[in-house]
Amino acid sequence: MADTVSGPHVRTILDARGYRAALEWIARRAESFVIPLTALIVGMMLFSLFILAVGRSPVQLYETMWRGGFGSWFSIQNSLSRGAPLLLAALCVALPARLGLVVIGGEGAIVLGGVAAAAIAVALNGAPSFLVILLMGVGGVAAGGIWIGAVGALRHYRAVNETISSLLMAYIAIALMNHLVEGPLRDPASLNKPSTQPLADIYRVGNIPGMEVHSGLVVGILACVLSWLLIEKTRWGFAARIAGGNVRAAQVQGLAVGSLIVGFTALAGGFAGLAGMLEVAAVQGSANGSLAAGYGYTGILVAFLARHNPLAIIPVAILLGGIDASGGLIQRRMDLPDATVLVLQGMLFIVILFSETFYGRFKLFNPDLWQRSDLLKGTA
Repeated sequence: MADTVSGPHVRTILDARGYRAALEWIARRAESFVIPLTALIVGMMLFSLFILAVGRSPVQLYETMWRGGFGSWFSIQNSLSRGAPLLLAALCVALPARLGLVVIGGEGAIVLGGVAAAAIAVALNGAPSFLVILLMGVGGVAAGGIWIGAVGALRHYRAVNETISSLLMAYIAIALMNHLVEGPLRDPASLNKPSTQPLADIYRVGNIPGMEVHSGLVVGILACVLSWLLIEKTRWGFAARIAGGNVRAAQVQGLAVGSLIVGFTALAGGFAGLAGMLEVAAVQGSANGSLAAGYGYTGILVAFLARHNPLAIIPVAILLGGIDASGGLIQRRMDLPDATVLVLQGMLFIVILFSETFYGRFKLFNPDLWQRSDLLKGTA
């Protein structure tokens, strides 16, 4: 009987160490899901109090928000279209965050990327469509990459705080966009709303087959997947994570921290510039003041809610896109301004920032605290 019990056919698949390792793996990853989800729920509860204070029903509002964002195929497509630029805008925050940098000036890269793309399309009018669209993308990426890459260079070479510099440079970029659109690049026919010359139809980015959603959504999803592979599966991503954890240790190990900072910020800005290019080529049809639609700022919320994980950015961007898309229906059905959704986004952002203080403090999600507790028990 004893031999039978100890035989290979009745042994557990995982031994005690393997079982504990599996629990630790689950616990560490559950924290990155549970805390943001809790913050999202708390933020919505606080927003419900605000809605009650203005004399409206929170239940009716959330029902209207669901209908406006995801209640029909039309609403879903609208939410996906709103979420497409958020994918790229969030990467502008998430990639530098892996190096411990807080870059919040993606709005500037978006508007400059859009202006650069529009200028290229006007200059190359009459050239083959494939070439023009390709160069528009390159121009948008270059404009955004140079702009945010400059933030990284200021941070590394002159120790200028990247949060402040990126925010101030966003205002400069918007002012520069307004100058170009209302001045050298203005279409004389645009009287009431200054803009560049409209793009010819052959230079516009089309929709995904079978959907009323432009192909920028596919570009954004691919960018998120490639960014995840860069961070998790390449030596550059590994080096960035090391530098983000401890810059001094990274320098001692001989890592080129300066190149990592400038390179990752430039790549992040390139994604934001690409978002601007897609707004011009797929949505607006020209560069105008509508480029400064706030996607860069909403992308900050998306990135923080996704914990700077490029794959998690995909569902979060679609969720925030749906909330944004529901603003018009909320205005019509509940007699509330469409900016009500901005109040919700602001509350969510505050709660999410506050929730950052709870990471690593709960024993349930922190295996290091398990080991400390085991040591104390062993000593006792």
